[in-house]
Amino acid sequence: MAISNGQTIYMKLEQKTYNSEAVCIRPDDELIRTDIAAYLKKHDQKDLLRFLTCGSVDDGKSTLIGRLLYDTHMVYEDQLAAVLKDSKVHGTTGGGFDPALLTDGLKAEREQGITIDVAYRYFSTDKRTFIIADCPGHEQYTRNMATGASTCNLAIILIDARQGVLTQTRRHSFICSLLGIRHVLVAVNKMDLVCWSEKVYEQICKEYNSTCAARLGFSDIHFVPISALHGDNVANKSVNMPWYEGSTMLHHLESINIVTDRNLIDMRFPVQYVIRPNLDFRGFAGTVVSGVVRCGDEVISLPGRKTSRIKSIVTSDGEISEAVAPASVVLTLNSEIDVSRGSVLAPIRNQPRVDDEFEAMIVWMSEVPSEIDRSYLVKHATTSVPGQISKVRYKVDVNTMRKAEAVSGSSDGLRLNDIGRCHLMLHRPIAFDPYERNRATGAFILIDRVSNLTVGAGMIMDRVTQEKRAPSQSRNISRMGSLVSRGEREAILRQRGCTIWLTGLSGAGKSTIAQQLEKDLIEAGHVCYILDGDNMRHGLNKDLGFSAEDRSENIRRIAEVASLLNDAGIICIVALISPYIRDRARAREIINQSRDGNKDRFIEVHISTSLEVCEHRDPKGLYKKARSGQIQDFTGISAPYEPPENAEVIIDALQMTPHESSAFLTDIIRKMGII
Repeated sequence: MAISNGQTIYMKLEQKTYNSEAVCIRPDDELIRTDIAAYLKKHDQKDLLRFLTCGSVDDGKSTLIGRLLYDTHMVYEDQLAAVLKDSKVHGTTGGGFDPALLTDGLKAEREQGITIDVAYRYFSTDKRTFIIADCPGHEQYTRNMATGASTCNLAIILIDARQGVLTQTRRHSFICSLLGIRHVLVAVNKMDLVCWSEKVYEQICKEYNSTCAARLGFSDIHFVPISALHGDNVANKSVNMPWYEGSTMLHHLESINIVTDRNLIDMRFPVQYVIRPNLDFRGFAGTVVSGVVRCGDEVISLPGRKTSRIKSIVTSDGEISEAVAPASVVLTLNSEIDVSRGSVLAPIRNQPRVDDEFEAMIVWMSEVPSEIDRSYLVKHATTSVPGQISKVRYKVDVNTMRKAEAVSGSSDGLRLNDIGRCHLMLHRPIAFDPYERNRATGAFILIDRVSNLTVGAGMIMDRVTQEKRAPSQSRNISRMGSLVSRGEREAILRQRGCTIWLTGLSGAGKSTIAQQLEKDLIEAGHVCYILDGDNMRHGLNKDLGFSAEDRSENIRRIAEVASLLNDAGIICIVALISPYIRDRARAREIINQSRDGNKDRFIEVHISTSLEVCEHRDPKGLYKKARSGQIQDFTGISAPYEPPENAEVIIDALQMTPHESSAFLTDIIRKMGII
C-alpha cells in the first residue's frame, strides 16, 4: 500500500472480509507505477465540491458519509478494523458494520450515537474531490450547522422515510438558504424500513416542495431515495428500487455544475499584507476573493477612494498576466497610493458599497445574549472594526420560516442559536457587497472584545432600511400658506392635481406610455408634466447612486416634487422603476399628505411587462451591460423588483399599445373626477 496526496492507494485488487462485511479495494492506477508526477497532477487539477449533510436527529447523516467513504474506498484498513470493533460496542446496527462511526470521532458522539460538532471529511473520485461537513441535527447545535454551511456549495438534506419532513428539516433548509447555498440534494433515507415504497417517497417529495422549497431561494433541487446503511442509490444503483430512474447520489455529486456559482464579475481584492522588501518593490498580498484581475486594470482602493492601475501580478512561480478567484497573489500598482491591510481593491466601474452602517442577518453563537449598543469587534474580510448592534428589527422563527415580533431594547436581544435581522453601526466605513451577491465581502463575524470569543456570524443584506444620522431640523422655520384656494386653481385649470405613478422594469414601456399620455392630455387642454427617472438623475438627483438607500432618497425627492406640482393643480406623470414596495408606499404617503385637503392624489400604475420581454427589448443596452457586470445593482438582474400588491391600475404593455394605454388611463382619471 502506498499513500500519496491524502489518498490511500492500493497496489493490487483484493477483497477482505471482516465479520461478513466485504471490503472491496479498487485496483491500482497504472500512473502510480509509471509516472507518479503525472498522477499527482491529474488529481490536482480536479475541481473541489464542498457539501454538507444536515437534517433531523437520527436521519442518518453520519451513516451516509461513512457509506460514501466506504464505497469510494477512502478508508484505511486499520481505521476500518477499529470501526468494526467499535461497532460491537457503540454501533446501532446490532453489532454489524456501522458506517456512522467513521465520522463520529468524539467519544461523546460515539457513546450517545449523535453528532455534536461539525466533522469534516475528505474523499476523492476520478472526476472530483470533495470536502464533507457532517453537521449536527440537534436544535441546540444550530450554530455548529451554520458554521459548516458557510463554505459549502451544496447541501444534502436527509429525511427519514418513516418521519417525513420535520421541524429540523425546515430549520436546516432555511439556514442553507440564508447562507446562500443554491444546490440542494434531498435524500429520502431509510427506504428499507418502509419496504422501498415509491408512494412514500413521492409523498415526501411533494411535502418538501410545498413546505420548504416554495419559500426558499434554491435554484436547484434534486431528490433521491436511498438506504445509507446498505448503500442503495448512494454510490451504486439500487436493485430494491427499480421504479427510481434517476442518478445515484455519488453520480449527482460528481456531475453537478458549480462553476456558475463563482462570482467572476465583481473583482474584489482585500489586502492582507503590504510587502516592502526593498525601496524598489511595494506589493499588496492577498486573495482574489471574486472576479478576475488583469495587468493594466484601473482599480480604486476602498475606503480611501484613491485610484491607480495594476502594474504586475506576482506569484511564487513568477509574474502572470491575470489572476482568477480564488488565487493568492501579490499586486503592484503604477502609482504610490494609500493602500494598507484592510483596504479593498476593486474596479472603478464596479465598486462595492462603502458605508459605516448596514443591515445583516445574524446567527447568534454565544450563550450571552446580544446587547444593543454594546461594542463588538466586526471582523470583515481582512479588516476588524469596532461596532455595535443599534437595533434588532426582528427575529426569524426558523421552525415556520416567518418573522417573529420585532424586538427592541437590550433586554431582549439575540440569544443562543437565534437568527435575526439587525442594524449595525461601525466606527469607520468598510467596503462590502450584499452576501447574496458576494459571500467573501458580504460575510462577517462578531467578536466579544472582552473574552475574544466569536459571538455571532452575519450576512449583509442587499436592502437597507434608512437610518442615517440626519442633522437636526431647525425649529425656526414654518410653512407658508397661500391666498389661492384649491377651488380657484381647479376652476382655472379645469382639473384636479394628481400623480400617476408608473412603475415597472427597465424597458417595460413606462416612459413611452407616459409621453403618449402627456401628449394626449395636453391636446385635450389639460396641464400635466412628466417626471422621468433618467431626467431627474441629470439634475435634482444627480448626486445619488443606485444603492438601496440612494434609490429610496431618489424616490422621496421625486415624490416631494410631485406633491408640489399637485398643489399647483398640475397632473404629474412619474415614470420610474421604483422597485421596492416600501419606497412606493412612502411616495404615496408624501403625495397624499397634501396641503389642499385632497387625500386621494396618488394613482399607482404597474406596467407588468415580464423580465424576458424587457431584456429582449433592451432599448438602452442596459441589460447587456448588467449581464456582463458593467452595471451593479441593476433591477431584475442583480437587484430585486417587488411588483405592486394593490396597484390601482395594471397595464400589460404586450396587450395594449401606448395609444390604448393612454386612452385607458385618461378614461380612469376622468371617472375619478380629476379631469
